[in-house]
Amino acid sequence: MARAGRRKAHALHRGLCAVLGALVCQGALGLEGTAPPGAAPPASTATAATSTPNSTALDGRGCRIVRLSDIGWTDVTATTALFGVLLRHLGYRPEITVLSLPVTYTSMKNRDIDVFLGNWMPTQETDRKSYVAEGSVEVIRANLTGAKYTLAVPAYAYEGGLRSFADIERFAAELGHSIYGIEPGNDGNRLVLGMLRNNLFGLGGFKLIESSEQGMLAEVERAVRTHRPIVFLAWDPHPMNMRFDLRYLAGGDTVFGPNYGEARVDTNTRAGYSAECPNVGRLLRNLSFTTQQESRLMADILDRHLSPDVAADAWLKANPSVVAGWLQGVTTFGGRPGFSAMQTTGKLADRLSLERWLEGHKIPVGDSIAVMIEYVKGHGRVLFDGLSAVIRDSVDGLTRLLRAIPSPLLILGAGALTFGLRRSVPLAVFVVAALLFIMNQGYWEATLETLSLVIVAALVSTAIGVPVGIAAAHRPRLYAALRPVLDLMQTLPTFVYLIPTLVLFGLGVVPGLISTVIFALPAPIRLTQLGISSVPTPLLEAGRAFGATPMQLLWKVELPSAAPTILAGITQCIMLSLSMVVIAALVGAGGLGVPVVRALNTVQVGMGFEAGFVIVLLAIVLDRISRPADKAAAP
Repeated sequence: MARAGRRKAHALHRGLCAVLGALVCQGALGLEGTAPPGAAPPASTATAATSTPNSTALDGRGCRIVRLSDIGWTDVTATTALFGVLLRHLGYRPEITVLSLPVTYTSMKNRDIDVFLGNWMPTQETDRKSYVAEGSVEVIRANLTGAKYTLAVPAYAYEGGLRSFADIERFAAELGHSIYGIEPGNDGNRLVLGMLRNNLFGLGGFKLIESSEQGMLAEVERAVRTHRPIVFLAWDPHPMNMRFDLRYLAGGDTVFGPNYGEARVDTNTRAGYSAECPNVGRLLRNLSFTTQQESRLMADILDRHLSPDVAADAWLKANPSVVAGWLQGVTTFGGRPGFSAMQTTGKLADRLSLERWLEGHKIPVGDSIAVMIEYVKGHGRVLFDGLSAVIRDSVDGLTRLLRAIPSPLLILGAGALTFGLRRSVPLAVFVVAALLFIMNQGYWEATLETLSLVIVAALVSTAIGVPVGIAAAHRPRLYAALRPVLDLMQTLPTFVYLIPTLVLFGLGVVPGLISTVIFALPAPIRLTQLGISSVPTPLLEAGRAFGATPMQLLWKVELPSAAPTILAGITQCIMLSLSMVVIAALVGAGGLGVPVVRALNTVQVGMGFEAGFVIVLLAIVLDRISRPADKAAAP
């Protein structure tokens, strides 16, 4: 009887499916045996949904949230925002997460990301190959063809003879033995690093400066302004092709592929996503772009400073014929025809959305700051270039000095200095062992670069912070005025410091050091002010009774009494400077931050742990050497 009842129930279920279609089969009526939200439908249903051109199968509740990855390139940001806005008009809820390329594929394998629109091929073949082979990632279609991705130079450098990869070595001195890339761990950077490592085209003595897309473009702008040769990663589509008169270098077929790194961009999804969500899958199969379309959209983001969502929404309204093609056979989440519903919801959103209205009447805070920075950059170029030269020469000179000292002698000298300051044999042995371990792990050169940056930053912060702290201790009103400024310097996200310094000073150690000084400066100011203010009153009265002048009182009474607190501020300044090493790597400062960022972007756990542990060891060494003597202790 029970078996017969189950047969009747299944027959009834099949009959309802035949009459009502996907509405029942996807569980909208809550019948027993239907798939849970987000689960794959039966194979027959998935086949029907994907094979029938005019399929209007509804997506299940689990498909309403569409998780998208954005790897941070402007073209990928633009197309992802465009797709996200389109989904929102159709009643879906897109969630866009900024991830590196390797993390994107790992997340799709783990089913944490559904769609990725920025798979540049063939340069990203290595990144996606294993995932496609094991079936955890599916390639839907090419959404862009005719793209380029290789090294480029400004037109004046090309006309000066720098026309191919083979010519780069001849211009080594003018180029500073440098090639400019984008974020550490990026596939293009890896190709350049492999070229340098294998000494292709005689470029073994060159270095790759890694930062970000916008950091690289800022450096290109500085080079163009001064008519200086520069070699950098470039691609099309991108507004850089309209913003700069650039030329792509020939002869890089063995590195980037033929025809100037001719590329296509594929749409990828996690395994089974199109079958689970056939309506979104149909939209993904329809979605394609041209290089001109993407360049215009990116120009709105980069040049007009529109947010990606606002730029995408405006683009969709301005190109209804393109949108109509994309929405052929696509419905809203509720089942209405996609294009007509989108037109209606767009008009309603324009009328009813407070958010849209406010965005349309945006107070130009960011634009005002940008105009101010451009004004300062244009009128203070001589000052900024001079300051940049002084800072760069100081850090590079100290780095060269540390490299010139034989490494065994430098390590023994650090141990001797530790023993001389702390009179602790175990601590001296620990310092020597830590430095030997850093050398063993292959991070010695990066450690010297980081140490130079930290030393110079700490010296500058101390030279500014201690006198300001003394003045603040003697003038309470000055300290009251400084307090909110110091609070702002310590609470403002450190990445914010990098933006104006990058624009004004370009890539390299200069913006990294200036940002580090701004971040670390409050510590010596506050603790110096605290130490001077805490000098016992009887000591001050005794000094005055013996006829000490204010300067004698400062040097013979206040500073000796406040010395432990001031030294604690300097120690904290050194630690804060070291904590900026990873952030400074984002603007091309080099050092130990580069392998950390590279490991993060490429999901290399081993490299990340090694570099992080080396930074910890260096921090312990600097802390034990610099902290006040009464607090020193062997580890």
